Order: sequence, then structure tokens, then C-alpha cells
Amino acid sequence: METNKKENGSWVERLRQALMGKPKGREDLVQLMRDAEKRDLLGEDALAMIEGVLQVSELQVRDIMIPRSNIVFIPREANLSEIYPLVIDSSHSRFPVQDEETSQVVGILLAKDLLSYVVVAEDKKFDVRDVMCQTIFVPESKRLNVMLREFRANRNHMAIVIDEYGSVAGLITIEDVLEQIVGEIEDEHDFKEEAFILQRNAVEFNIKALTEIDDFNERFGTQYLGDDVDTVGGMVVNSFGHVPEHGETTRIDDFLFEVLRADKRRVHLLRMTVLDSTKEE
Repeated sequence: METNKKENGSWVERLRQALMGKPKGREDLVQLMRDAEKRDLLGEDALAMIEGVLQVSELQVRDIMIPRSNIVFIPREANLSEIYPLVIDSSHSRFPVQDEETSQVVGILLAKDLLSYVVVAEDKKFDVRDVMCQTIFVPESKRLNVMLREFRANRNHMAIVIDEYGSVAGLITIEDVLEQIVGEIEDEHDFKEEAFILQRNAVEFNIKALTEIDDFNERFGTQYLGDDVDTVGGMVVNSFGHVPEHGETTRIDDFLFEVLRADKRRVHLLRMTVLDSTKEE
């Protein structure tokens, strides 16, 4: 009993020092939080969110943005009959409005702002420029914690990401940032339950860690065996030899896997890049 009191007192003192700004580093602070969780002084969900907050301060917009190839643009000169199918098929709530001549984004269209035009019979009464909102542009290198602060301050939910040449590289939403803290925010239109593999471009895929190896084999023409593990996440963890953290990468044959979301117990989401093995010879 006396020993336990001393151990608890020692841990509390370490935590007190950490909260007063005296930890040796980020890893030291994280370890203290994990010790607290093991002692039931901190809930598992709370620990995951604390780690998410620390992670957000290290990530940049480019790490989680939706790439340009996946963006659904609304042409600036489009009429209602052209816009409605895009809105319905994509089920998004916000759309970048693009000048087709210059390829520049000139505004953001909110799907809800189209509701008042549903009863309008003639397209000539509608001009997207009358309802679109101002566009916020951010560089790929902006830190996520700064991005979140700006979203809150400006009351915006979407920003257009530009590269070093000023061209559109992608977009980011406040939901994308919050998911790094609280975990994936599912809705009826977000990464369908049956769609465990989401293609981002010709060589990049987002893959849920719970994807069955048999389904992976069928999609990519591979022949990985599920003797020891049943899921892609298990296969990747085996390749690492430990439960990886966000940003860690591992190569399995001609596939490069990057961890997009994970906690201390398991991997949740992966980015997989198909490598061109012929260039390495």
C-alpha cells in the first residue's frame, strides 16, 4: 500500500511538472498522458483527443486536403439545370465556383442557397454570382492548428488550397481538421460503409484499415494470404512490427502505405500509393 502511494505521488508530481511546462519534450508529455489513462485517471477517448490536438499542431494542410482531382467544381456560367445534377450526384454541401476560362476559383456555392430557386422555372432568373460566398485561399504549408483558428475566427467551413505557383492544389474543410482530433465524423454521404477503398487519383487510394485482405486482392490483383491477419490494417501493422503513428510509412511490394489515422491500439485509415517498380531498376 505504501509503495502504491509513493508511485502515485511520483506520477502526480510528474504530471504537475508537465502541465507547468516542464516536460522534456512532446513524447514525454504523451507518455504521461498514457500513464494517466492506464491508471484510469484519463479516459481512452480523452487521451485520443489530446493526442489528436498535439498531432494537429504538427500537420500541414497538404497532409489532409482533398486533392484537386477529387473536387467537384461548379462552372461560374452554369445554369440551374447544369448545377442540380452536380449537387445531387456528389451530395456535398459546398462547391468551389470556377471560372472555366482561367481555371480560377471565384467563390463558394452553398447547396442550401439553391433551395429558394427550386420553384423558379426559368434559368435566366438565376446567376450563381448572386449567391456564391467569398473564397478563402490558403497555402499547402499552413499548419492545421492555425487553419482551425482561422476557420473559427472567419466563420468559414471551407478553404481552397493553392500551391507555390498559385494554382489550385485542393481544398480543406473544418470537418477535415476536426476529424484529426475527434476521429472520423461519419455521415450518410461520407466514405460509404461498403466502400472501404476510395480512389483519390491514378496511383493513390485511401483504404480503411478494416478492409478485408480478400477484397484488397480482388481490387488490386494481388494474392496476399490472410493466414495470420484478416485485414489490410493487420497486414500493415505486421510490416511495421509495431502499431504505427500518423505519418509513418512502410512498403509492401509495389505499394507504399502511409498511416493517416491511428491511435495507440490500432490503425484506422491508410493512404496507399502504387509505386512504379520499373523506374527503380
